[in-house]
Amino acid sequence: MLRKKIIPLSIALITSLYAEDILLNEVGVESSIITEVAENAQVSADLAQTLSATIPSIDMNRRSGIANDIYIRGQKRDNISVDVDGTKVQGACVNRMDPPTSHILANQIETVEVIEGPYDVETMGTLSGGLKIKTKQPTKEFKGELNLGMGSWGYKKVGIGASGGNDKVRALISASYESSGQYKDGDGNTISDQIDKNIADGNAPAATAYKDEYKDMDAYTKKSIMTKLYITLAQDQELRLSYTGNRSDDILYGSSKMDALWDDSNIYSVEYNIDNISDLYKNINLQYYASDVNHPMATTYRKSSLNAAMDNTNHLTTNMQGLKLKNNFDFSGFKLLFGLDASERKWDGKYYNTTTGAPLGAGNSKSIDGAKTKNGAIFAKLDKELGNLNVSFGARYDDTKITHATQDTRYYSSISGNMITTYNINKENKVFLGVGSASRVPDARELWFRASNGNWVGTDNLKQTTNNEIDLGYEITNQDFKLKIKTFYSMLDDYIYIKQGQASDAFENIDATVYGVELTASYFATDDITIDSGMSYKRGQKDKALDGQTDKDLADMAPLRANVALNYEYANNSIATIEMQASDKWDTYDSDNGEQAISGWAIMNMKVKHALDKHAEFTIGVNNVFDNTYAVNNTYVDLTLLTTGGDNIMLMNEPGRYIYTNLTFKF
Repeated sequence: MLRKKIIPLSIALITSLYAEDILLNEVGVESSIITEVAENAQVSADLAQTLSATIPSIDMNRRSGIANDIYIRGQKRDNISVDVDGTKVQGACVNRMDPPTSHILANQIETVEVIEGPYDVETMGTLSGGLKIKTKQPTKEFKGELNLGMGSWGYKKVGIGASGGNDKVRALISASYESSGQYKDGDGNTISDQIDKNIADGNAPAATAYKDEYKDMDAYTKKSIMTKLYITLAQDQELRLSYTGNRSDDILYGSSKMDALWDDSNIYSVEYNIDNISDLYKNINLQYYASDVNHPMATTYRKSSLNAAMDNTNHLTTNMQGLKLKNNFDFSGFKLLFGLDASERKWDGKYYNTTTGAPLGAGNSKSIDGAKTKNGAIFAKLDKELGNLNVSFGARYDDTKITHATQDTRYYSSISGNMITTYNINKENKVFLGVGSASRVPDARELWFRASNGNWVGTDNLKQTTNNEIDLGYEITNQDFKLKIKTFYSMLDDYIYIKQGQASDAFENIDATVYGVELTASYFATDDITIDSGMSYKRGQKDKALDGQTDKDLADMAPLRANVALNYEYANNSIATIEMQASDKWDTYDSDNGEQAISGWAIMNMKVKHALDKHAEFTIGVNNVFDNTYAVNNTYVDLTLLTTGGDNIMLMNEPGRYIYTNLTFKF
């Protein structure tokens, strides 16, 4: 019976733009002050698309047909952290073409924990939120899956995976291939057509159009593999080895000056885990991880490259390695986590002529020159149940050194802490309160990024940003409905902000506040019909406008957004869904720093997932049924977008009507 299932909040209905149907069946949404966990998820490649359609606090930044970025409560980049199986993941691109979420495929994921606010002491840099992603684990029982997907605009995907083992060894392998042509917006414009239209409207330079021979090229090709090997060396002792590799080619970024020639990443992890050491000492876990990203972005496909002086590449690479030790204790009803965390990130970038390979300019060919961020930290978390009251305390101390090949070293240290309390009024009702403070250091782009003309865009004397936040919420769950409402107030000290029209030292520290409310609800109308809904609203304000400006609105604050969905389970494991997603007009924005007014929108999505038997199922669906033209993100100058100056900036539209089907075999 449907009431007895764990019903997701608008999750069973989520569909992806460029991939097979997103199957988030039997998804549990665990809720507290800070987390929402989606379990047993099998989703498409673009994790940002999935999360933004699932979690009210998350919005998406459209960068391409794939590899899109996320905001959590209006915060992005280094203001939020991404952790994959305990490894901290970073992208290489300064223009956010390869955000951390793009280096892990959603169909490799088992659970996602969304942290809202400064409430994670285990991961460096969780200033305003973060993701904790757990990928699928090897099983003893042999299992396999084959997934085939097709969709509009030539989308196709093949995915295969298998897992199995015994008491001593377990192994997993998962591989996929997908590609797509350029999507069309509701007006029928491809990515290339959108540029041409913006050129005609005066929002983009003529030289940024695609060359005739590339106007109809595919939007991307993506290949991925994930392998894991778990070896039991002794009772309750396990060695865990894993590798994830991604190879993406020819990714078009319509609203940027350049496209990605390729984007290759590797993530490695070696982990040793011991359980049940003693009655008090429950677990020790030691993990070493490493990752690397290779990302050249170039003007190759644009008309600008016809001019030899503009036939350029900015080739960026980043390497990261880390070591983390965690100890878990359980004594007298107290649960204690104590750990050490150390990491080092290297970041390099260089400009060169794509055809000749010659470096650009004299002495200014490095966009980022040998930057290293070294961090060492100690952290602890204590949990205790006191009758109907659950209390959690967390603390972290960070010491960070950032070096550059030619610039002075920067040193930062901080203490972060939080307290989260949940009071269970009765079996159905609870309230929760969180108070937290966390900091994050500036990254090498903000400190020392250099433009191709030699200007230092970065500002080398930036302070670290601190977020002091309070969260309050209420939740009720019974057999008829589930409702959760949360509100937050965030005070940002020395928030790192970029100023439009500033050729050098473009970043500065400001003080600002962000506040908002989020609501999720599910109504179990009958045993077969469920109505799910979600809503989010947020505002951000600078304490004072930047020098020479008047607008105090904070950028990236999406307006009121909501969704409602009707799910009908017409047979066992077979569900039909109709969903409406809508957004208010974006009329509160930072006009001094590149943002613009955006019209409100509403779209309808429909799908049917039908189980043929326990081994096979197919899905057919339509996104944006009425083929509406709309945009979900704004044009803050933190990204380098196509512009002819002033308020003339290209806004990227979302895809129009998208029809897709997916077939899955399990054995």
